[in-house]
Amino acid sequence: MAEHSISRRNLIQRAGACGAAAAVGAASAQAAAPADPPREARQKSVLALKYPPLDQVRVGLIGMGGRGMSLMGNLLDIDKAVVTAVCDVVPERVAAAVARVKAKGQATPAGYSKNDTDYRSLCARDDVDIVYVATPWADHVPMAAAAMKAGKHVAIEVPAAITLQQCWDLVDTAERTQRHCMMLENCCYGEMEMLVMNMVRKGVLGQLTHAEAGYLHAFADGLLSNADSMVWRRRHLMESNGNLYPTHGLGPVALYMDVHGGDRFETLVSMSSCERSLSAARDRLPADDPRRKETYACGDVNTTLIKTALGRTIMVQFDIVTPRPYSRINLLCGTDGVFGDYPPRISLRGKSHQWESDLAPYVEKHGHPLWVRHKAQALKSGGHGGMDYLMNWRLVHCLLAGKPLDMTVYDAAAWSSVYPLSIASVASGSAPVRVPDFTRGQWKAPRPLLAGEA
Repeated sequence: MAEHSISRRNLIQRAGACGAAAAVGAASAQAAAPADPPREARQKSVLALKYPPLDQVRVGLIGMGGRGMSLMGNLLDIDKAVVTAVCDVVPERVAAAVARVKAKGQATPAGYSKNDTDYRSLCARDDVDIVYVATPWADHVPMAAAAMKAGKHVAIEVPAAITLQQCWDLVDTAERTQRHCMMLENCCYGEMEMLVMNMVRKGVLGQLTHAEAGYLHAFADGLLSNADSMVWRRRHLMESNGNLYPTHGLGPVALYMDVHGGDRFETLVSMSSCERSLSAARDRLPADDPRRKETYACGDVNTTLIKTALGRTIMVQFDIVTPRPYSRINLLCGTDGVFGDYPPRISLRGKSHQWESDLAPYVEKHGHPLWVRHKAQALKSGGHGGMDYLMNWRLVHCLLAGKPLDMTVYDAAAWSSVYPLSIASVASGSAPVRVPDFTRGQWKAPRPLLAGEA
């Protein structure tokens, strides 16, 4: 999750505004979804977009809280990645980031911390190739759009957008400016996820028919913290009822199924349970605690079902308040086999129809080359078991090599759209909602996705 980078008063105001915006977006999502806006004459697709190779990748980071500092730490471990500018409205965070860059032996980066709009000065710099956005969700799209309009590529923390209009704003801005806009979905680079991706590419699981994904994280007591990063997250749960954090589980599944490379999300149905767990945690607070007056709109467990154009189905769950152990589910069904995660296991056609829990032979045979080559450094650099390092290394590598990025703005928009569309479906009694085609008809062309190069 991205970290806080604005003052507490502004944070609460923005969180409330973004919750209201999400509700408005939810109410209008069904009406807006039947027809996708046409592509303007000055826009063109950014599928397979690539630029000439760079000698080095100069990075500016907006949002230097815990997540921004973690991402920067990975970047500082990558050859030819140079941090040239950092921004946060908390001056102490900027100072800490500057000191960390200097300690790594790089030149002193420019620091921006004057006010809520100082990020625009970072975006305007001539020595920045790509801007990382690691701020609260409501700020992602305005900051990303400013960076692209200033001629910079963008990497945005998850979710990239929280309303349907924001999803389209990202797509349209990327198409007008012809700049990369990639969501930093680190879970696509997990070792198990990339093992599954490689097995899918090799046909080990046969033809894919169904997948299950989610974000399950027992976090009710943590959400009630007075830390600013928890205040704005909790505000989303107070304002909206749906799947409010879909991409960690959904992103890898979308890649397995070649969404936007031969398939696309077509319709969505969403249902939420009643809300109990966060209220129960709230009621355990001291009697005079002002947080005891809070009420929460989001049900304990949201289950969203997506149907694709090829007739495949995806279940996506969201549960951050019940005591369920952490899981992204990561289950994939094919005609020749099924992979399940947490714990990782596999069942292949022609065998005993029992789960195989020893995956060592599969890792040996099908382990993704990126993990084979970079595992030691990924684990050393850290970040969610090494996936963060690998994500950042791969992004820098593609820019250095002049190759298309692994994920596009269309992926960012489609995966993030589950947030507002699930809210719309829940609000309408779990009625089906059409998922927009953010590619505007270009989703059928195959594309290489982490095809095995190291």
